[in-house]
Amino acid sequence: METKYIFVTGGVVSSLGKGIISASIGKLLQARGYKVTIQKFDPYINIDPGTLNPYEHGECYVTEDGFETDLDLGHYERFTGIHTTRNNSITTGRIYKTVIDRERHGDYLGKTIQVVPHITDEIKRRMLRTSPHPPKGGENGSSPSGRLGEAFDFVITEVGGTIGDIESAPFMEAIRQLRYQLGRNAVCVHLTYVPYLKAADELKTKPTQHSVKELQGMGIQPDILVLRTERHLDDGMRMKVASFCNVDLECVIQSEDLSSIYEVPVNMQHQGLDAAIMRKIGIPVGETPAMKPWHAFLDKQRNATTEVHIALVGKYDLQDAYKSIRESLNLAGIYNDVKARLHFVNSEEITQQNIAQKLKGIQGVIICPGFGSRGIEGKIIAAEYTRTNDIPTFGICLGMQMMVIEFARNVLGYKDANSAEMDTETPHNVIDMMEEQKTITQMGGTMRLGAYGCELVKGSRTYEAYGEESLIKERHRHRYEFNNAYQEEYEAAGMKCVGINPDANLVEIVEIPEKRWYIGTQFHPEYTSTVLNPHPLFLSFIKACL
Repeated sequence: METKYIFVTGGVVSSLGKGIISASIGKLLQARGYKVTIQKFDPYINIDPGTLNPYEHGECYVTEDGFETDLDLGHYERFTGIHTTRNNSITTGRIYKTVIDRERHGDYLGKTIQVVPHITDEIKRRMLRTSPHPPKGGENGSSPSGRLGEAFDFVITEVGGTIGDIESAPFMEAIRQLRYQLGRNAVCVHLTYVPYLKAADELKTKPTQHSVKELQGMGIQPDILVLRTERHLDDGMRMKVASFCNVDLECVIQSEDLSSIYEVPVNMQHQGLDAAIMRKIGIPVGETPAMKPWHAFLDKQRNATTEVHIALVGKYDLQDAYKSIRESLNLAGIYNDVKARLHFVNSEEITQQNIAQKLKGIQGVIICPGFGSRGIEGKIIAAEYTRTNDIPTFGICLGMQMMVIEFARNVLGYKDANSAEMDTETPHNVIDMMEEQKTITQMGGTMRLGAYGCELVKGSRTYEAYGEESLIKERHRHRYEFNNAYQEEYEAAGMKCVGINPDANLVEIVEIPEKRWYIGTQFHPEYTSTVLNPHPLFLSFIKACL
């Protein structure tokens, strides 16, 4: 069939959960047997979020083909199991850079370059996922998988920000044009907020009405409204919204607060969101998919009442900074029939004197990733405490590096051991810059990024966790690495290098076999953990914590 396009926009306020709704739509259409992809268009001018502080934008999610993207792509992958690529994450910065590169190359034959049609045409090309025609040296938009031009039944496009933002106006104009060009092959889903006023004891639909009016003023009539609400909306309230916003009653869906984001697809299916989309597009609705594996997962989640207490030792005290790690732990807990109760421990506040108190009652510790020197001494103290007290510990990226530094200082006896990232003059640089990184001067998109192979040592705890696979593939985001000059000393003292990149001979995984579970990975396993396929290392870690 012809490709169908679904545009997801948001109104009233941001952070309503467009990413979860987009991922849920993708999951529901997948369950009906359709091939789906989901992409995010962000209005900010950064080329990608790779250089943004997590306090600004939450975690930076890395795709298999090595592109730094918005955290919503993590939701897309966890819900649907698809592998997104650089083509699934577009910013205003990338759009303008492509157009400006083409202008410098002379592709526009002396024309005046304008937002309409040149910027909007480039946005439309990316929304349609058609093959690009870039200048030499420009962005080619291609990747090993998910290439532009690849055939999909449905392309879901989420636009970041809120209707009325100056930055998103070109995206809205592109959607307006596409809606006209595509006819019934396009559907607009608009997510808004229905606030509850406690003093009046009323839910208010006026913000939604104004948001839709703003959208209509841009030439876009939403086909389906998803109303975020903390309280149940009765049919009278939904009818009011439908009447004022020119939307069918069956196309007014409510998204109430639920106990878990993974309940959202089932809730949307129960209200007929996927059926409404198909009717609008003109596809026979057919039977409602059973989604048995998803329901089985939800049953496990509801029955997981015993708690396991996990500490996240890091420096970013906000939910979204370690979003994929949090979700991976939650999923691994559910598959171990327990509820993972996560406790953030600020590494800047950790001392030798208070570490025992801060980790009191904790059954396992994650030493979190990050960049820079802030808070690293606290991570090193935590790594020493968990190693000497045999508490299951999982170090990820920088967390793994801090485990390596701690071991050098307190076992190998190199009290001045450090990472070259933190101290360029250290005589014992047990963590050093990768050779290919030493000539790089640009910040954005220049680290070791994306999926790389790793050969596991047979018989290691990591090898057993992966189900006795010998060659794995995991995603990276780093500039510094384990210094192989020290490998023999580490091995002799009890920290084994059990995962090696076969091409560059880089140490990817370290573990101390004599401990219950003490493993560090240079890669980010959280990027590949999904609802129906949780990552084996997180499963093994939670099991050890129990």
